[in-house]
Amino acid sequence: MNLTILTLVVTFQARPGKEAELRALLTGMLAPTRKEAGCLNYDLHIAADDPSKFLIYENWASKGHHEAHDKTRHVENLRARLKGISLQPVKTFWEKIG
Repeated sequence: MNLTILTLVVTFQARPGKEAELRALLTGMLAPTRKEAGCLNYDLHIAADDPSKFLIYENWASKGHHEAHDKTRHVENLRARLKGISLQPVKTFWEKIG
């Protein structure tokens, strides 16, 4: 079976005064996600010039692995808690071409 690595970039913008809360919430996603089957990397970044902007850079062994991740309890919890502390996250899927 030929697996295609799936790359996903998700950006978050904290609501004013919610930067620390969003940072803690996103940091809490690291350990459980990195233990998931098919997770090649799951890295959290903060904008060098704006502490309210966060980026998660993740690679999955396949689309199916990411779909399973998207249904986990920790992702569902993240979605529920984001509403009050972050603007709508922006997800972009990427395919390596070179």
